[in-house]
Amino acid sequence: MNKLNVKKGDKVVVISGKDKGKEGKILSTNPEKERVVVQGANMITTHVKPRKQGEPGGRIEKEGTIHVSNVKLVCTKCGKPTRVGHTFVDGKKVRVCTKCGKSMD
Repeated sequence: MNKLNVKKGDKVVVISGKDKGKEGKILSTNPEKERVVVQGANMITTHVKPRKQGEPGGRIEKEGTIHVSNVKLVCTKCGKPTRVGHTFVDGKKVRVCTKCGKSMD
């Protein structure tokens, strides 16, 4: 199983593609395919059929997946997009901002 450097709920910025520069929160991750869903980025249109009586069908806009290499984590302390480093604190592996050196967990 692949390990991602970002988690659900992290604030990230999109660094490439049609939504370059957009910031958002990670809604879900898929480590097997190395993809994440970012709030407000890569909006796609899906066509939905009405399943129950009285339920409307139609076109729904929702977020699509983005490859994890196209997003950068925003540091909670310095507020800059950064790569993620790792270090051990009290025997636990924690994520560290490479710009300011502060822990992100």
